[in-house]
Amino acid sequence: MWRDLLAGNFKDADIAVFGIAVDENCSVGRGTASAPMVLRECSEYLPPYTATGERLKPVLWDLGDVREFHYGQVFEKMSICKDKKCVLMIGGDHSCSILSERAFRALHDGKIGLIHIDAHADICDVYMGSKYSHACVNRRALENGYAVEDISLVGIRSFEEQEKEYLAEHPVFLLRADEIFCKKADKVVDELCQKYTGYDGIYLSFDIDAVDPAYAPGTGTPEPFGLSNLTVLTILKGLVERLPVKALDVVEVSPPLDVNNITAWLALKYILEIIKIIDKK
Repeated sequence: MWRDLLAGNFKDADIAVFGIAVDENCSVGRGTASAPMVLRECSEYLPPYTATGERLKPVLWDLGDVREFHYGQVFEKMSICKDKKCVLMIGGDHSCSILSERAFRALHDGKIGLIHIDAHADICDVYMGSKYSHACVNRRALENGYAVEDISLVGIRSFEEQEKEYLAEHPVFLLRADEIFCKKADKVVDELCQKYTGYDGIYLSFDIDAVDPAYAPGTGTPEPFGLSNLTVLTILKGLVERLPVKALDVVEVSPPLDVNNITAWLALKYILEIIKIIDKK
């Protein structure tokens, strides 16, 4: 797994990766619990180069998987890397981010921001009877130490009624997918970097359904009118390069719902590009 990307020892690694192999909090299609395993299997076939031909160094350390929705286990994984490594979590459904975002906030002092790239705002209080639904990620973040002004929602194009009511009353920074199309990706990066000036750390949460399902069909809640794969690549690379991103996740890849693993391959290519940026930093 992780073809030629694993460091010889933990000390020499720049990035620690772990999975949260659960999907119990999905609302529509399941299957994301298998994503950490499938992404690792596919990674063995990807050459360690970026799309522009830059060679990747062996900078990863794999911490294995958490296989239940358990905060203590996720906190333990995250705490291994405190202030030393960038942490990459692979989900699992987006509710997994509730745990990793909470741990990140608990482990880091200073001004901490959260950028949520997704088709959905995920700011419901309760969804389908659960406060831990993948539709409630950002409401739980607000309860776990993030302030309203610390959170940005990017790529949004679907809203529940309760989300519209909450957003009308609270100044959450939100960029819809159609606004990104008009502004262009570089301008979006500039705007977010300006917003997070002075922050000590950023958690970047990336739901694969931010990408239009034409490019990423293997997800449980595909949403039309989405971002192109290259637009998302520009945003991800720009944010990781210019902001103090100390933890990030890639969630909602569902291999059973995929076609020829193209969504898994896309997620992996994003990960490789991010690895290069972090290594350069």
